Amino acid sequence: MLWFARDAQPHGLLLSPAHTSHSPTMIPATRAEAEALDRDDPFAALGAMFALPRGRIYLDGHSLGPATWQAMQRVESAARAEWAMGLIGSWNPTPSGAGWIDLPLKVGAKIARLIGVEADEVVVADSVSVNLFKLAAAGMQLARQRVLIVEEDEFPTDQYVAEGLAGLAGVELRRVAGGEGEAALRETGGVLIRSVVNYRTAAIVDMGALERVAQASGGLVVWDLSHATGVIDVRLHDVGARMAAGCTYKYLNGGPGAPAFVYVRRGLPVVSPISGWMGHAAPFAFVPGYQPRDGAARFAAGTPGILSLSALDGALDVFAGVDVARLWAKARALGDFVVASGERLGLETISPGVGAARGGHVSLLHAEGYAIVQALIARGVIADFRAPDAMRFGVAPLYVRWVDVWDAMEHLRTVLESREYERAEFQVKAAVT
Repeated sequence: MLWFARDAQPHGLLLSPAHTSHSPTMIPATRAEAEALDRDDPFAALGAMFALPRGRIYLDGHSLGPATWQAMQRVESAARAEWAMGLIGSWNPTPSGAGWIDLPLKVGAKIARLIGVEADEVVVADSVSVNLFKLAAAGMQLARQRVLIVEEDEFPTDQYVAEGLAGLAGVELRRVAGGEGEAALRETGGVLIRSVVNYRTAAIVDMGALERVAQASGGLVVWDLSHATGVIDVRLHDVGARMAAGCTYKYLNGGPGAPAFVYVRRGLPVVSPISGWMGHAAPFAFVPGYQPRDGAARFAAGTPGILSLSALDGALDVFAGVDVARLWAKARALGDFVVASGERLGLETISPGVGAARGGHVSLLHAEGYAIVQALIARGVIADFRAPDAMRFGVAPLYVRWVDVWDAMEHLRTVLESREYERAEFQVKAAVT
């Protein structure tokens, strides 16, 4: 095997000693060595829990996680037994009903363990965009100045939400260059919307440092965990985070359009700007005035989508007993493999290099990146593309094997050397890239 010394320590998250050491990274030199690493993989048995099609290598879990058998069974049970047979009685708690009314908090408790917070500090509701709007608006209640801050390389929906909220609320929007959010937060004491993992590069922000700036300046950070939850060791309590939202259809495998989640630190004196009835302290009292529920539950709004919520409930069972620190360690190792393979193929990467902390994907650059990804998909290697030139390879550690990455990189080598990507059918742009 080839060995690369770690030359950079992870930062920003409080990590186990294993993550902060300079131990070498293994890069298999042959397919047989990749197979050997798979035999020693502590997560190897979990791959069977995913309903992945045979003959395909799925490296797009950072965009849409694959279905799990348990998620599909849970949806069928919710539809056939709870909805079809239990009817409206399924809203009530067990044993008389299916407990739909408590499902947003029950599922939120499963997510809470993965992000290092208490069970009652997370509720599943709405979408990431809606939740970011709610949290940013609520953050204005605490911030020293009514200023919304977002960086220019932030995920587009985060920027759009900030822009729309600023216009609606009549507050200043400060859109700054990438990496300048900290300085703007220090200056203004406003509200910064910030992803933990950058969607293009997979670089990880120093959460602890940013939270210290926020609290010293009288500001607040609304964290977007969409590319982080279920793949990196996020410990929100330890870094002092007070608010966060995240999606569940990427590494949590909740299904297309699965509901998002909200984290609000217990005791934080904020209320949701959307005072929907599911966030009311007594929704079935049907009183005129609004009284919010305690904890994160106050950020629920309308009636939850039970079938999609049930799918997420089932999908999260794959994480039962999983050590998130070890999960991230495997993701980083597989990512190192992609980075090193890209370097051998002469491809530049915008992701952190071998040995550095990063999220669960690696972006390799090529001017014909879109066509190359299409050629790979035709070969059964599912990756994705982000304009203008980034090919993203996701290494979700629960089901991606070392041999999958080996084979994918061999396919990539063949596509590049043969210029297969120049074929006309690979040049046609699809609506979703």
